[in-house]
Amino acid sequence: MNRERELAKAFLDLADTYAPQFDPLHLFDRLVHSCRQLLTVDAAAVMIADARGTLKTMAATDEGAAFVELMQMQTGRGPCMDCYRTGQARAIPDITAEHERWPNLVTAMTDAGYRSLHTVPVRLHERTLGALTLLNTHTLDMPRDDLFLAQALTDSAALSLMHWATEPRYDDVTTRVQSAIAVKATLDIAKGMIAAYHDVSIAQAGRLLADHAARHRTSLADIALALVNRTMELALIPAPPSG
Repeated sequence: MNRERELAKAFLDLADTYAPQFDPLHLFDRLVHSCRQLLTVDAAAVMIADARGTLKTMAATDEGAAFVELMQMQTGRGPCMDCYRTGQARAIPDITAEHERWPNLVTAMTDAGYRSLHTVPVRLHERTLGALTLLNTHTLDMPRDDLFLAQALTDSAALSLMHWATEPRYDDVTTRVQSAIAVKATLDIAKGMIAAYHDVSIAQAGRLLADHAARHRTSLADIALALVNRTMELALIPAPPSG
């Protein structure tokens, strides 16, 4: 598939709020994986803020990227936090140069194998909802066109989030964001239940859950809620193949 078709597909996937399997979990997952596929990045993660302004990780391409986000959320410091607070993109071509400013973040990033970080705001017009993080394993000043595309993809995802509901109200931003965060929290609980039941890692549990949703053409959010509410048996989620 050429780049023009990949771009068209990425924007279509982010905008298709009427798909039977659409839910905010898929939306943010599509966003971070589209960024990794289309941009000069090795990993991506996205956070949005709850009603109190506390950022929550909604999706990440890998555990290393999720850990980098967690470190910033725990300390309340880092370029992603600054991006959310100011609504302005941030570029850190070489994270090791910021050790005095963000020692915990620099250690977390270098331990995970990342050397540079760029972040753009998740925004709905003039309102900032969160931040998208783009990571690289080498020092890099990301091309301006890539940052522009990252912002366009992120803006598209924010607009789609506002249309996610049975009876959408465009101005009800807080409700949409809070609903998405609640769905993510339910997913995390469901993954923990599956991990304990099958004695696998949380990452493996997430893949088992996603595979089951894809096979049955069912919303990932609906399956997670059914598991947490005990209206679906954990045994229905197949164990990973042996070996």
